[in-house]
Amino acid sequence: ISLGASGVEKPCFERNAPLADSRAAEEISLGASGRSEAAGTMELYQILEATISPDKNVLQEAERCLAQAAETNLLAFLVSLADELANVSRSSVVRSAAGLQLKNYLTAKDVKTREQYQQRWLSFDLGMRAHIKQRVLETLGTEGRSRSAAQCVAYIACADLPQGLWPELIPLLVQNCTLEGSTESMKESCMDAIGFICEEVNQEILRDQANHILTAVIQCMRKEESSLRVRLAGTKALLASLELTRANFEKENERHFIMQVVCEATQCTDTEVKVSAHQNLVKIMSLYYQHMETYMGPALFAITVDAMKSDVDDVALQGIEFWSTVCDEETDLVIEAAEAADGGYPPRQTSRFYVKGALQYLLPILMLRLTQQEEFDDEDDWNPCKAAGVCISLMANCCENDIVRHVIPFVKDHVKSTDWKFRDAAIMAFGSILEGPDPKALTPLVQQAMPTLIEMMKDESVVVQDTVAWTVGRVCGLLPEAALKDEYLLQLLEALAEGLAKEPRVASNICWAFSSLAEAAYESAEIPKDEDSPTTYCLSPVYSTIVTKLLVTTDRQDGSQSNLRSAAYEALMEMVKNSPKDCYASVQETTLIILQRLTTLLHMHSSVGEGDRSQFIDLQSLLCATLQSVIRKMNKDDVIQISDSVMTALLSMMSLRSGGSEGDLLEDALMATGSVIESLGKDFMKYLESFKPFLLVGLKDHEDQMVCQAAVGIVGDLARGLDSNLTPYCDEIMTSLLTILSSDLYQKSIKPQILSVFGDIALAIGPAFKSYMEVVMGVLQQASLLEVDKTDFDVVEYLNDLRESCIEGYTGIVQGLCGDPKSPSSDAAVLVSHLPHIITVIEHIALDLDHTDSNTAACCGLLGDLLSTFGGQISQLMTKPGIQQLLQEGKRSSLNKTKKLATWASRELRKVAA
Repeated sequence: ISLGASGVEKPCFERNAPLADSRAAEEISLGASGRSEAAGTMELYQILEATISPDKNVLQEAERCLAQAAETNLLAFLVSLADELANVSRSSVVRSAAGLQLKNYLTAKDVKTREQYQQRWLSFDLGMRAHIKQRVLETLGTEGRSRSAAQCVAYIACADLPQGLWPELIPLLVQNCTLEGSTESMKESCMDAIGFICEEVNQEILRDQANHILTAVIQCMRKEESSLRVRLAGTKALLASLELTRANFEKENERHFIMQVVCEATQCTDTEVKVSAHQNLVKIMSLYYQHMETYMGPALFAITVDAMKSDVDDVALQGIEFWSTVCDEETDLVIEAAEAADGGYPPRQTSRFYVKGALQYLLPILMLRLTQQEEFDDEDDWNPCKAAGVCISLMANCCENDIVRHVIPFVKDHVKSTDWKFRDAAIMAFGSILEGPDPKALTPLVQQAMPTLIEMMKDESVVVQDTVAWTVGRVCGLLPEAALKDEYLLQLLEALAEGLAKEPRVASNICWAFSSLAEAAYESAEIPKDEDSPTTYCLSPVYSTIVTKLLVTTDRQDGSQSNLRSAAYEALMEMVKNSPKDCYASVQETTLIILQRLTTLLHMHSSVGEGDRSQFIDLQSLLCATLQSVIRKMNKDDVIQISDSVMTALLSMMSLRSGGSEGDLLEDALMATGSVIESLGKDFMKYLESFKPFLLVGLKDHEDQMVCQAAVGIVGDLARGLDSNLTPYCDEIMTSLLTILSSDLYQKSIKPQILSVFGDIALAIGPAFKSYMEVVMGVLQQASLLEVDKTDFDVVEYLNDLRESCIEGYTGIVQGLCGDPKSPSSDAAVLVSHLPHIITVIEHIALDLDHTDSNTAACCGLLGDLLSTFGGQISQLMTKPGIQQLLQEGKRSSLNKTKKLATWASRELRKVAA
């Protein structure tokens, strides 16, 4: 098969090509200021050697010299680094260090910084850039096992290729991989470079080179290639380029050839090649599921089953991952088929139900893998045992009831085994199938198993206790009716409470179980008529005991292990959130305890050492989140009694952040303040003057998106809580919000929230909003008519969020300025000139096939407000086809809210028409 690589005429690069610019020949000499006169100056290669010195002082001096050289003349410094990288007489340490330094000035992890580096590169002198590129190309194949040059080539390509520069690069790399005389090192380095380029450069830019790239990759991967290093580089490069080769996978003969080479690579004796080849199969299944039927029976099934059984963990992990990926694909395809059936159109793809057909062969292997673990395996290490559990869970979601009959016999056979590994495997298998099958089918099995699970909470093996606690947590979350059965609920609660004192890994899972149990108990409780919460529930008799034990757990000395402290506080929050009225005294007591802990912790701030700083911040964050949860549950009168102490603590936390110390504390304190505002309403006014500076700091924080987002949310809370009392503060707040919208420094995900908050402010301050009217309406108009690339699902989702926020903004402005629709305020007149545009926006959304049900509900609500306020003034605008279509769609919605709003808006329209 020919993949189009023939005819490449570009010769290999010359190793001793002349310098592109005479300035590049100037040797850089770095003065090490602060050194003794006897020490003199150090050459660049000496400084680079010092970057691996075990002497901290020498290392720091080397880093200072390098930074100073970059600051003095960056381009000359990069030229010198490229020369050191290409200098084969230098040690591998020097060359690797030079490559690392060069790479770090070409790219960065942060997207904006990376883009700035690329623009900086493009601004450099053309001749000097050519010299650097020549040197990094010369380095390929001369570095041994280092990949520095390949990475530098790729990061320069990231800047050049999108601009149409360096067109000879890909043909050159391809030729060096395919020429008969190329050395092993040259092939490996050039293939590494191709792989890095495919990872880093937009695939569309490489599309025209796809055939050349694939030809080189496949040639290096083939079993005829004698070098395992080259095969590995080729296999990794294929993994990076699989999305680029979509057109090749659409052609049957080319697809056959690619699949043959990949399958052959899975049989390689070298473990790294074998693992990489299996990684390719996993990604191929994800990208090209619809083309895999030809290969599944003859090759893929046997290859992956063999991998799952492998004694080499890395190989086994990829075999399991392959079937986990098939599960994901087929679960999605079933959902897609159901949506297509509801919509009356054919699905884009259909499931081949590979997993369902292979269950009887795969599950015995996976369940055996569950038994292959050691008692002291690291909790954080990913191994075949853990992967098998996840795969079984995915199979349960994919195959639903079909999985139960394959798993339950294994559970029954081994749950009482004398070998803890088999007991643990039995419980893990049982817990893994609790989501997916019909709850009606599972509930009797779970109820039958609960006494055994409760008994096994005391198993002699900590591993088994941990898995039982996890399984009980899943039962509580997924099948709460089974967990709340009267005949064993008390025993279950006692066992869970006792378990909080066990190993951190066990106690952490028990905290999760309590979280799920509290929610399930609350949702199953009976709510009296005309009440918003239950009077009592099944946990009430032991509620106080559970909360006390959770508070003790949060204070455990080993609370940092297995995320225990965090899990205990989260369970505490769920217990408070899901508490009935007869447990209110316990909630009050908990609030005071949390407030006291937070106050004590803040007083300790100055005495906390650097080594404990991280845990100190985490604990403050947890206490703040818990305080937020308990305040939301308390009556307003009770919050008023403690609000001074609460706000003193929160303002103290904010002052720590504003002083430049802890980054996350402002977000936590803002969120907790939001709950105080919700509870106090207008009574929060006495704190607003002290709080305002911190709010404005949060709104200006473009570096921490979460802080800015929390601050924007607080503005909405203030608007809803203070009403017109917010008016004197609105100039500063509105200026900050408009600054965020106009700046590229803030992430776009914050901006829809601001558009919605405009509506909250307008609703709060009413006629006073007129001073911001023209600016805000212009912003809403611009945002509501934004057009995007509809092929990107994430972008479409963002667009729908943005439009819905615009509609919410319009709705708040209409309601705020118009007042009572039955007798609209005279201030409503300022809206009349904007009505045609608002109706156009609604129609624009209605005619967009990608709009959501939530968009429809928001638009119908706004239409109803406009019709009830302006009536005949907009009757002509209501005749547009999109408006009628929207109302009809809303009335057919399966969601009650949307249906009600559409029906109301239609009724208002009929009044106008009459």
